[in-house]
Amino acid sequence: MELYFPAELPERLAFLAALVVAVFGLLTMLFPARLLRAGGLVTGEVTSVGFGATRSIGGLHLGLALAAIALAQDFTYLMLGSALGFAALGRLLSLFLDRGRITVNALVLIAQLALAALPLGYVLGYF
Repeated sequence: MELYFPAELPERLAFLAALVVAVFGLLTMLFPARLLRAGGLVTGEVTSVGFGATRSIGGLHLGLALAAIALAQDFTYLMLGSALGFAALGRLLSLFLDRGRITVNALVLIAQLALAALPLGYVLGYF
């Protein structure tokens, strides 16, 4: 089995989004303390349960993205784009409900929306 690299630009964009999510997931699994600090989640000592939850979320991102890369099917790109879209929805809710109107939240929201738009745009035929 060899790795499939898309020939057309729209699918390449979806593939690129999956690669970015996979790298983010891998980094989350390997360096949970740095991710927690960067995300403003550390207020005291993080227990092993907190690190386990963070690594688990990284594994979820990594697994979903690698499935999209390995299978290169419309349905897997649709799953990836939908998951990222709902993550962006959660971030948007946080902006309004949690008084999280800070620049970092807005920038991460834009990144999540862009990453969600690439696979969804490909699958739904917008690109």
